[in-house]
Amino acid sequence: MVRLHHAATAFVTFLGAGCATGQGFNDAPPNGAAYDQAPAFSGQTRAPVMADDIALDQTVLVSGLEHPWGLAALPDGNWLVTERPGRMRVISADGTLGEPVQGLPAVDARDQGGLHDVSVADDFADTRRVWWTYAEPRDEGKNATAVATGILSADGTQMQQVTRIWQQNPAWNSTKHFGARIVHDGQGHLHIGVGERSLPEPRQYAQDPSATLGKTVRINAPDGSPAGAGINGALPEIWTMGHRNIQGAAVGPDGRIWMSEHGPKGGDELNLIKPAQNHGWPIATYGTDYSGAQMGQTQVDGTVQPVYYWDPSPALSGMAFYDGAMFPEWQGDLLLGGLQASAVIRLDIDGEKVTDEARHLQGIGRVRDVEVAQDGAVMLITDEDDGKLVRVSRGS
Repeated sequence: MVRLHHAATAFVTFLGAGCATGQGFNDAPPNGAAYDQAPAFSGQTRAPVMADDIALDQTVLVSGLEHPWGLAALPDGNWLVTERPGRMRVISADGTLGEPVQGLPAVDARDQGGLHDVSVADDFADTRRVWWTYAEPRDEGKNATAVATGILSADGTQMQQVTRIWQQNPAWNSTKHFGARIVHDGQGHLHIGVGERSLPEPRQYAQDPSATLGKTVRINAPDGSPAGAGINGALPEIWTMGHRNIQGAAVGPDGRIWMSEHGPKGGDELNLIKPAQNHGWPIATYGTDYSGAQMGQTQVDGTVQPVYYWDPSPALSGMAFYDGAMFPEWQGDLLLGGLQASAVIRLDIDGEKVTDEARHLQGIGRVRDVEVAQDGAVMLITDEDDGKLVRVSRGS
């Protein structure tokens, strides 16, 4: 195992309401303005900017990760991280980087594909069970999102008893929009958010209950048997439909599941995931086509509205609700990675409404996933050729 050099820097957020407004992320004109788009209700977008006078220290625990994608906390204080080319590693709390875990299945690592999210069992200390998502190679150059499970060896070097427990269908010859976030609901189920594969033809499957493109699915852990919402005519694992490319998933303080997803040009969404709902894509969206053309309507009967949306897009990614002691002011707030925003986005949520928004560590890099450490520090990974695991703690 190799101990990498620690680099510590200090970052202090701007102070006071005036400086918070100066962050400027609400100043850019929306892409949908050309089509007179408007939110469905007050507070659905561009919430007030939170002032914040907390100093934040950054410590780079590990650098040199190749496009890290998923991050999971282990009960001993260590971390399990995935790299998109197909590697999974254990990183100790002091920054010691383990060798790649052996025994993982092959991945299709082209473009957005590869090894994606990772999650561990609540009883990992006893079972050492792990789940992960990945772009699975299929016949004729096609691929699709899949979920596998295995037992991590005591020394963290081998994945044993590996079993693929779920496959997205149909497979497609595409290298984009795998989705692939995975979250436990605390009731013995796994929820997986999967993409619609980006291209115009498979995109339509997001509204097709006989396919698992553009859906969230619920399966039983650990065997992967379906536990869907019972939507009439739908595959038995489908929980919700009408999604574009889910990138974040987390369980809130009240046990409800929230997910974030990418819109096209604008229209990134935060959604509360309730069974049997249709989230609208591609017939309903607050985004526009990359060409600038209009895509669908913002409100369509039979579909639900996002709790919150962004235009322009921050390119949302992994997320976690803050539940630590280090930042009591943030208790219960939602932290989201921002790829395009190059920041950690913090939302204050009251019930089902976002009341305030802040962006921390702007310029830190493409934040792919966010987790909370046992001591309340915020841990994040940056999705880059030279990706990093960064510990964010309270400064002086």
